[in-house]
Amino acid sequence: MVGLQGSGNRRAHVPPPLAGSRRAPARGPSPGPAGGRPASDGWSPSSWRRRRSVVVDNPNPSPEDRAALVAAAREAGVPVRAVWVDAPVEVCLARNEARAGQARVPLVGVFATLGRLVPPSVAEGFGRADVVGRPPGGGG
Repeated sequence: MVGLQGSGNRRAHVPPPLAGSRRAPARGPSPGPAGGRPASDGWSPSSWRRRRSVVVDNPNPSPEDRAALVAAAREAGVPVRAVWVDAPVEVCLARNEARAGQARVPLVGVFATLGRLVPPSVAEGFGRADVVGRPPGGGG
């Protein structure tokens, strides 16, 4: 998933083959020693081989942010697809403001993500890159 915080990626249309996917932690993978992904956090290629699909629920705003995920999926031999939730900034800000407690992202974080946001493309190594708009019923 690619999009601003509050874009609605948690309620975005997920095609039937991905509907039962494991959703990865919202923080996504964390860099390990030498920039690798520690096997204990569920992001190792061997753990991906055991799953039919994984949805990474994280803003993933730039190609640099997505590169390790694309590489891990490719190494595991699993298809990799980007879904960009293209919601208007005003909608994202309103949804974020409606969140409570730690679910609310500080505005500086939302605007930092906006400043780095680059739509995903197959040139990054994705098998496909789809765009979805605002999901029905809001959310995010």
